[in-house]
Amino acid sequence: MKRAKRTFTQDEKELVFNLWKQGTGFSDIGRVLDAAPGTVFTALRETGGIKPRTRTRNAKHLTIAEREEIRVALSAKMSLRAIARMLNRSPSTISREIARNRGRRYYKAVDADNRARRMAKRPKLGILELNSVLRRLIMSKLELKWSPEQISGWLSIEFSRNKQMQVSHETIYKSMYVRAKGIIHHAFTQHLRRSRPMRHSKYHRRSGDRSFTKIVNGLSIHDRSKNIDNRKSLGHWEGDLVSGSKNTHIATLVDRKSRFTIILKLAGKDAESVHTALLATFKKMPVEYRKSLTWDRGMELAKHADFTKEIGIPVYFCDPQCPWQRGTNENTNSLIRQYLPKKTDLSPHTQEQLNGLATQLNERPRKTLKFKTPSHMISKGVAMIT
Repeated sequence: MKRAKRTFTQDEKELVFNLWKQGTGFSDIGRVLDAAPGTVFTALRETGGIKPRTRTRNAKHLTIAEREEIRVALSAKMSLRAIARMLNRSPSTISREIARNRGRRYYKAVDADNRARRMAKRPKLGILELNSVLRRLIMSKLELKWSPEQISGWLSIEFSRNKQMQVSHETIYKSMYVRAKGIIHHAFTQHLRRSRPMRHSKYHRRSGDRSFTKIVNGLSIHDRSKNIDNRKSLGHWEGDLVSGSKNTHIATLVDRKSRFTIILKLAGKDAESVHTALLATFKKMPVEYRKSLTWDRGMELAKHADFTKEIGIPVYFCDPQCPWQRGTNENTNSLIRQYLPKKTDLSPHTQEQLNGLATQLNERPRKTLKFKTPSHMISKGVAMIT
């Protein structure tokens, strides 16, 4: 059976370009989004790995809400001038809007808004599209193996009095890499020092960057308040994944103060699966028990910004290769290994079974708690959390 083509939402595309800019390879991005590396490559190729500018609608243009008001007003047989007064718009604006969208009888707000969005895609021509002399000059220098930066610097000196013959090196790169525009043929990239099919980040590693530690817009653990570091209150959690054989995984959460542990069954290691599991768990918690989350630099938490937006708590990330910064969670994971040794297939374990395992851990007395149990320390909220 042929596998359905994977498509990315706008938010996923945003994540793809952000991770690519940070130096993440196709395979790593694919694991985050549960997509094939080839699908990631296809998403990046059209713009040559260069992130497209985010589209924004002109504030002066009609909104979908205003177009819906026009549709309702037309149904009520209102005149164009009356509609214009109601929307505080020029009558000519209303007249043109209706005329270009099938007239009074067939006007539909959604269709009109979609048409306006399509028409707004027409970009202004860039300097290399308008100036064929400059474009041919740049192509001749590229054939001489000049870099875009060398070409840009030479133009600024050679044509210091003519701004129309000057261009930035980024514009030259984009003219070659953004295939959709076709300003300078993509084949000219073979004259560059590194003839790559798309623009790479300076952090990129050809063999895959195992040391990749950049979470987009992530908060550093050093930004945590002293109150969290000193374990003064409940609700500050540390989290991580525990892996088993056959590519199976579970997530673990432990409260820094009480050592109360939660174990979550995961559908996969990808960012979406982890995000879904964490979201469901934290939504069940009382507000006083959800204050912060600390995680390592694993890309399974790439959707941390969405998590913070939904739950309202910050997510802090440890320094690279510093597991001791989440010492409570690391210690808890070693306790879990007593029940689930390495190379254990975790897929047969249901959420109910994992809850039972967590209960055993939470009812074990801890020396650090003066031999009280985590369940005792957090007894008021234990029923709701589990």
